[in-house]
Amino acid sequence: MSKSSKPWKSTPARHKSAADISVSIRAANIADLPSLVALENATFSADRLSKRSLHRHLQSDTAKMLVAVSGESCLGYALLLFRADSSAARLYSLAVDRKARGRGVGRALLLGCEKNARRCGRTYIRLEVRADNKKARALYISEGYSARVVVSDYYQDGMAAVKFEKPLRSRRASIGQA
Repeated sequence: MSKSSKPWKSTPARHKSAADISVSIRAANIADLPSLVALENATFSADRLSKRSLHRHLQSDTAKMLVAVSGESCLGYALLLFRADSSAARLYSLAVDRKARGRGVGRALLLGCEKNARRCGRTYIRLEVRADNKKARALYISEGYSARVVVSDYYQDGMAAVKFEKPLRSRRASIGQA
């Protein structure tokens, strides 16, 4: 196949730059709900999580929602889902404020999700991303995710999704291989 028929396979990695900002990653709480709703609505034009759905995930035992904050500002969030019968965690949603994009916020959230998935005993993390979202695909590839399959007509507007997966090594195993 030509390069254009599999654009998710050859996206170059983004390296840390001076534009990256300092953020703290923490568990989201109910007080973050207005910021989460605003981020969701500003980031996604379709397939949005409702306020009710975000609220439910904040209270769920099978979900972990993280926020990236700098000072008093919520710059992004990530929603990680867990199933009792699975060794994989699913990164369900990741959103970054437009003003903070390209500055390391998405990467920090992704690494926070991986840490939480390991802590919960998961050995894989999986996600889907729009086939036309080159920046997100580049981030996932640069962090060791592999494109596994493309699912046609996945999103509400008919766009395909690229499914990614990454095996999670324990922190101890990673240190031993350094």
